[in-house]
Order: sequence, then C-alpha cells, then structure tokens
Amino acid sequence: MGHTWWFRFQRLGMVRRSSCIPRGKPQGNEPVGALESTQTPRHDGASHFGENRMVQGRHFAVAVRLVALVGIPRVLYSSQTLIELRLAFGLIAGFWATTRFGFPRLGCCLKTWIGAWMPLMSSLGSTRGTVVTGSIDTERTGTRIVKGSNSARPPLTRESYRRNDRTAPAMDAIGLTSDWLLQRQSADGHWRGPLEGDSILESEYLLILAWAGKLDATEVAGASQRILKQQLPGGGWAIHPGGPVDISASVKAYLALKLTCHSADSEPLVRARMAIQQAGGPWAANSFTRFYLALLGQMPYSACPAVPPEMVLLPDWFPINLHRVSAWSRTMIVPLSLIWAFQPVRQVEPQQGIAELFSGRVHQPAGASVGGHGGWAMFFRGVDRVIKACDAIGLRPLRSRAVAQCRQWMLERFDGSDGLGAIFPPIVWSIVALRAMGCDDASPEVQECWRQLQRLVEREPDGSTRIEPCRSPVWDTAITLRSLVDARCASRALPDLLARCSDPECGGGPAVLDAAVDWLLDREVRTTGDWSHRAGQAAPSGWCFEYANRFYPDVDDTAMVIIALATWRDSEAVDCEGNSRRAVLPEGAVVRCMRLERVASAITRAQAWLEALQNSDGGWAAFDRDNNCELLCKVPFADHNAMIDPSSPDLAGRVLEAYGKIGLRIGHPSVDRAIAYLRREQEADGSWYGRWGVNYIYGTWQSIEGLRLVGVAPDDSAIRAGADWLASHQQPCGGWGETPESYADRTLAGCGTPTASQTAWAVAGLVAAGRHDTREARRGVQWLVGRQSSSGAWQEKEFTGTGFPKVFYLRYHYYPIYFPLMALSRWCLSHNAVESQSLSRERVA
Repeated sequence: MGHTWWFRFQRLGMVRRSSCIPRGKPQGNEPVGALESTQTPRHDGASHFGENRMVQGRHFAVAVRLVALVGIPRVLYSSQTLIELRLAFGLIAGFWATTRFGFPRLGCCLKTWIGAWMPLMSSLGSTRGTVVTGSIDTERTGTRIVKGSNSARPPLTRESYRRNDRTAPAMDAIGLTSDWLLQRQSADGHWRGPLEGDSILESEYLLILAWAGKLDATEVAGASQRILKQQLPGGGWAIHPGGPVDISASVKAYLALKLTCHSADSEPLVRARMAIQQAGGPWAANSFTRFYLALLGQMPYSACPAVPPEMVLLPDWFPINLHRVSAWSRTMIVPLSLIWAFQPVRQVEPQQGIAELFSGRVHQPAGASVGGHGGWAMFFRGVDRVIKACDAIGLRPLRSRAVAQCRQWMLERFDGSDGLGAIFPPIVWSIVALRAMGCDDASPEVQECWRQLQRLVEREPDGSTRIEPCRSPVWDTAITLRSLVDARCASRALPDLLARCSDPECGGGPAVLDAAVDWLLDREVRTTGDWSHRAGQAAPSGWCFEYANRFYPDVDDTAMVIIALATWRDSEAVDCEGNSRRAVLPEGAVVRCMRLERVASAITRAQAWLEALQNSDGGWAAFDRDNNCELLCKVPFADHNAMIDPSSPDLAGRVLEAYGKIGLRIGHPSVDRAIAYLRREQEADGSWYGRWGVNYIYGTWQSIEGLRLVGVAPDDSAIRAGADWLASHQQPCGGWGETPESYADRTLAGCGTPTASQTAWAVAGLVAAGRHDTREARRGVQWLVGRQSSSGAWQEKEFTGTGFPKVFYLRYHYYPIYFPLMALSRWCLSHNAVESQSLSRERVA
C-alpha cells in the first residue's frame, strides 16, 4: 500500500524518484527498489535549507515515528481502521511539513510517514515463517507461526505489497493448513484421514461379534459407548447429524445394546423403544437389517427377501444377471446369497432379544414394505414368493453348482484386496458365508476376513470404538497433493509462505510432493477386474479408493489422481523454467526425469481407461460402463437405493476436469459427449446433482470446474446459471451448507448448516466460473479464513460425503482441510493473475 501511494506521487511529479528510492539500477528480474544504495540520497531543494532546518526535519521524523510506534500498539497493526488512521495522520503530517519546510520537503516527510507504519508490512514476515492472522474485512489480530526456514525473506516488491493487501489473510490460512497436512504425511508419502459413518457400523460390528461368539468386555464397552453417544434426544438414531430417526439404524442399535447387557428398562432403551415403535417397528426395517435379525434368531428368514445363489449362473444376455448390478451390490449379494442358501442362526438369550419391539400395536408407515409399490415391484414380490416356495420343498437342482461358483467368486476377489470389495458390509457377510459353508475360524479365508475387519476398528481418545466403513488413502492422497501443489503455486506471490512445500532446504519441499507422486504411481491397478466385463478390450489401468482393491478401480479416484499428477507435472515444468531456488543435481535429474516419464505413461493409460468406461449417455458411473438397468431397482432386496451405478454429473465434471488438465478440449469426441450430458442433466434452477458429495453444491461446483477446464467459456449459459445458483445460496454469514436431506427433499437443495468443505466447493465453483472478485467469493473466503483454527484446520461435524443417497452418508475428516486449502489457493491464484496483468498494463503505459 505504501509503495503504491509513493509511486503515484512520483507520477504526479510531487517528488523525485531519487528522493526516497535507493540509487542503483536493478539487474535482471529484480524490481525497482530491490537494490540497496551505497550512497546517501540527495534530495532536491536541499540547498534552500540551512543546517538548522535539516536538524528540525530530522526531529520531525523522530517525532512522527514515536507517535506511530508508541501510540499504536504493534499487536493491532493488522487493523484496517488503524491503517486508515495512519494514512490520515501521514497526510496531515505531510501538509504541515509543506507549510513548515516548503513544498520540496513533502517527499521526505511522506517517507517518514511510510516508515512509521512499515512495521505493518514487516509483521507480514520480515523473517520467514512469521505471519499475521486476520480475516478479510475484519479486525481479528494475533500471530501464527509456520514452520520453516529462519532465513530473511526477499525484499517486498511493489507487486507483493499490492497482493499482500488483498490476499494476505488467505495466504496466512494457506500456510497454516499446508503445514497441518505436511505434519500428517506418512513416511511412505501418502495421507489417510479418518472416515466416519453413522451408528450402523458400530451396531453391525457388535452384531457380527455376537453371532460369532467373540464379544469381549473391551469391544462391548467401546462400541456401546459410541452407539449411546449418537442416540437422538427423541430416542432413535439418525444416519447423519441432525437427521430424522432412521428405523433400520435404530433397530440395529437397540439389538446391539441388548446384546451387550443393557436392560430394556434402562432409560436409553425405553426412549429408543418408543421411537422405534412410532417409526413402524422392526417390520419397517430394510433388507440388510432383517438379515441381521434373522442371523440372531429375532426374525425368520422367510421375512427376508430371497437372494438365491443361482443368480451367479444367469448368462450375460439375461436381463437380470450379476454384472448388471452395481459393483458394491455385487460384493454384498454374492455372500448374502450363500447366507440365504444355508440360513445360519445363533440363538441368543431371551433377555438379550428384542421381542418387546414386536409387541403392541405397530404403526406401518406408507411405503415401508420391502420393494416398494407398482407393477414391477409386485411382479418381483411374486417371484420372491415362488423362490421361497421352491426352496421350502427342496426344488433347487442347481444349488450345489451355484454355491460352488459363489465361493470361487468370493475367494478370487480376496486376492489383492483389503477384503471383499475392501468395504465393511461385504467383509462382514463374507465371514458369515464362509462359516455357514463349514469353514471354521482357523481357516485362512476366515482369518483373513477377521484381519481385514479389525483394520477398520479405530479406538477414540475418549475410549469409544469407531468403525470405519473402509479406508481412503488414494482419495485423500490425491486431493492433498493437488491442494498442496495449488498452494505452492499460489505462494509464488509471497515466497516465504509454504516454504516446506517449495524449498528442499526447509525440511521438506519437493521431496514431500515427490513422495506422494511415487506412492500414487505405485498404486495404479494394472490387472483386469469386474469393470472389464462391459468395457471391451480396454487395457487395465485406474486407481481404487482403498489401499488394495484390484478388482474395483473406480472412475472418481482415477480422475482425481490424473488431476493431481497433471497438476504436479505442470508445476514441475514451471520450476524447470524459472525457479532458481531449486537446484537439480545431475543424479537427481535422472530420478526426476524417470518420475516425469512414469507420470506421463500413467496418465496416458488412465485416459484411455476412462474413455473406455464412458457410458452411452456421455457420462460416467463409478465402477462399470452402462450399469443403468432401472428394472433392478424394483427387486425386493434393492432397498439400499444403490442397486445400479448410473452416470452422475459430479463424475462427468471430474473426468472433464482431468481431461482439461491433460490438454483435451472441446472437439475431442469424449469431451463433446460429456459436455452434452452435463447440459442435459443441469437442473432448471442451474444446479447439478451430486451423487458422491452432499449434494447440489458438490455437483454444481464439480460440473462448472469440468466444463471450464475443457474450454467452455465463463459467459456460457450453463456456467452462468450454475454460478448464479451458487451465489444465490450463500448464507448471511458468508458460508454455504447443505443437508443430506436434500436427497429426499429437493426444496432443501443448498440449505443447511454452513460447513468448511461445502463453502470451499462453492468458492472453487465461483472462481472456476470467473467470479473470484465478486462479493460472494470474497465473503466465502472471509468465512473460511475467519473460522480456521490456530492449528490450521477447520472443525466440521456434519456429513458431507455420500455413500448411498438416503441410506448412508460419510464424514471425511480431511474434507474440511484440503478442500478449503484448494479453494483459498485458487482464489489467491486468480487474484494474482489479474493483478499481474494489471501491473503489466501499467508498465506498458
């Protein structure tokens, strides 16, 4: 700010350049004022002043500095109001100096005024690692320390002053969050944040332990404690914070607590029983809950939908076959079919059962019957009755063959995976299925299932036990890598920030990012999986969500890894051309070239794989191509709302973003088909549906991002409508939030408690749409900066990830970390780009 005013005075001819700017011509790319003068500056008009006047001028300078430094505490230097007061004070001092000493003395007095408030700028980082906190347009004060080198920072230039003025608070937040993430990187280069679901995970964990006879005091106490913590005031359990009572979650929680010696007369269970009966009782629970009740003798298997193992024998040309259902349903249906075939039961003591839930008048909510209503639903319920009748009389000629094939199918998918499907439900069902087929706990297959299940068990600091639905290292590492690279690029305007990301001498830097790149490259799936059944002769590639799940790489993770690798590669190219701070030794250059070649090859393979999995409608599903047979949603065991895997706008947007990062643009066949798909799927209000994140905020951000990266103009009607929708759903506080209930109630789209992750998505969407300098974007950045903790993280208890809409939601603990980092970095980059263009125009002028 000070340099900006000073140069304006020079332009007006009020002062000479030599009066305050050190002599010496800058060399190379050094800005004006970067060199120190070895001569004493000589001021115009000095011959008109006697020695006495010069002494008076020096006394005046000392007085101005004392007033500024003593009268205004240093800790308050980040206050915008006080900056304006010092500006006014300086102008008054300049006017007084003009009348006292004459007009030519104005320049030196202004220099004195600038020096008086220069500690403000030096507090932004006179030594590397010291930054000032604050939020945009607020008066938040204090200091934060970012780990890094203690060497002196380069001189602040005119450009860095102008950028500091507007983006300094966001830059501070970027530095803190980058440091937070760097401290949590694993030794081999990857990141993995905790992944949290609702109480059904702990409930099902206790139910499977009870069925297997493995309940012990530690497991009981920890899991029960967490279940009770999640109970609603009304007595039931919800599937996300702030949600309504969910009957299936509540029934499982009630049974789990009864099995762990909680009395039916205890206050929590009395309240739970009332809530369950008001919601329809156990008969209103979904299919998977009924199977758990049947396993423990609380409900007959005849009350469960039939899942015959003969399904695996149906040919591909048949309208209903195993490969027509979604990948995650496939991994649950196969072990469930074995459970249906053998129908194992472990009877529990009467006092541990839930007979009291079945007594009394039970209210059955409309639509609670399994399979829903309508023509096809009635047809499949008829088929269900026929299958059960045939099973009852022993009419099952293909049963032995089907069971053998199901067993083989399961065991094949244990290899190279963190359990079947690498997710909690199939792992649990695999244990039951193997035991039902005669395998004991000592068998290698059952032992492996138990080992993978125990890997999902997390002990919390308060002593409770939390069960993760799966683990997310590839997803977390890819997003963290791209966010840190964005932060490093944004930090070029202030070289002292994010030093650990960009300077090997500061204890990390490129080696940190290179390790993450190598870890991701090593996780590429190079073998065929279930996806190949409908993707033709595509060469295997892609990445899975978990550590190991070789049969199920997915589109979302693959696209995100491409984005991360391409972003890293582009930043490396910039470093090769212009970053003199990074010296590449000859031996290091060889490793670096090999890494770049590996990245290029992996991106090429992954691009071809994504093109092979593009659906006929132009979009992408998560795991398979054209997995969209709506008829399957009517079968009785399809009430988990995820029987198929159709295209979704958020995935199409993600793939387009990946395409854009590797240089594909409008005119490429795959790009054009995806753009057409997104235009068709845009809602009338301008938003897009989000399948894998909550919900329309997520889908709208990702769709805008993808369209822009492949060359759709910011003034395109689809982009404008999406950005308008985001802007119109900003809350008065400046943040954005959306409840998972928007999946069930469209009127709740964009409505909910503001969260850091959803605010970051909205800000990123506005930046992508070219609206980084709008009031909405600035207020969103202010909201993020103002709610960052001193550690660099944001607190977020809401569930903003989606497993199965209306059925299962997720809380990614790193979402409110790396997504705000990404959004703030992109916002700063957009401002820096605009200001660089402005400075270039000024120089030309």
